[in-house]
Amino acid sequence: MILNDIHRGVRRHKKRKRLGRGPGSGHGKTAGRGHKGQGSRSGVSQLPTFQGGSMPLVRRVPKRGFNNRWGLNVAVVNVGQIDQAFESGEEVTLEAMAAKNLAKGRFDVLKVLGDGELTKKLKISAHRFSKSAIEKIGKAGGEAEVLPGKTTVAQKKRELKK
Repeated sequence: MILNDIHRGVRRHKKRKRLGRGPGSGHGKTAGRGHKGQGSRSGVSQLPTFQGGSMPLVRRVPKRGFNNRWGLNVAVVNVGQIDQAFESGEEVTLEAMAAKNLAKGRFDVLKVLGDGELTKKLKISAHRFSKSAIEKIGKAGGEAEVLPGKTTVAQKKRELKK
């Protein structure tokens, strides 16, 4: 091994490519644009999806349904899961649920659903609750605390109707 081999290929402070500065620079004459064609002319701009005139992949792949880019990502946890994971009298928060692997992944809001049985008195905080979940939490002597969170347009409309 030669000492200068260690850092060969490492370009931490690489100078920018100076185009069109004569044959000695290695980027003279056509300045890296090749000969003729659209890319050699000034003012060239193409869409990132352009594939040389053939039908782009973006347009070839079939699309179905509606993808709401502003829709919230809702994570759901059932009352039965909470009952298994927590002891009576505990406070169930988002952090506590994440620590016990109930609220997994990335989400905008957490909703508690009423599937399963709740036998313990718990104070549960989440962004949303189903009617059956609120009913079961109340029956067990617990408390459901609604956290402030992101609201959708549909929720705002419902609130205005009330």
